[in-house]
Amino acid sequence: MGIHPVLRIPERVLKRTAVAMGDAPDDELVADLIDTMRASPGCVGLAAPQIGVSRRALALDVTGHPKTKRCHGLVVVFDPVVVESSGREVGREGCMSVPDLTANVARAKRVVVHGRSPEGEVLAIETDGFEARAFQHEIDHLDGLLILDRVSSLATDVFRRKVYQEPRG
Repeated sequence: MGIHPVLRIPERVLKRTAVAMGDAPDDELVADLIDTMRASPGCVGLAAPQIGVSRRALALDVTGHPKTKRCHGLVVVFDPVVVESSGREVGREGCMSVPDLTANVARAKRVVVHGRSPEGEVLAIETDGFEARAFQHEIDHLDGLLILDRVSSLATDVFRRKVYQEPRG
């Protein structure tokens, strides 16, 4: 249990379709996802493959993010599936598994995600805006997809991440 390193490309587990969680509870995985997400500055979501576990589980919490308009707080979802979506919007995304780049990625504006809570409760989460984008991003990780797989053009839609430097005196 605890904080794990977040895997980066080209780690193979990031490009595989994750295995369903099924009905088995996994308190250790839940704790690891939450602990690692919370320990990572700026992180709003984390999928199990990013910590080396090829299972369909994610943790998400967009609370306090400046782009957030709708927020369900901390959510952990097993076997999530987008069952409904509408609208389309291109937005800039970063990813802890692709730390040096950001990319313009088209996503649905509104989604309904079905899945199961770690306690076995059936979940139906309807959301939009930034939280919808975050859910789609994390579900992509479960399908072996990264932001680079979602861009229209590597030449025009991928950017080097700007690194903040202290002003020199």
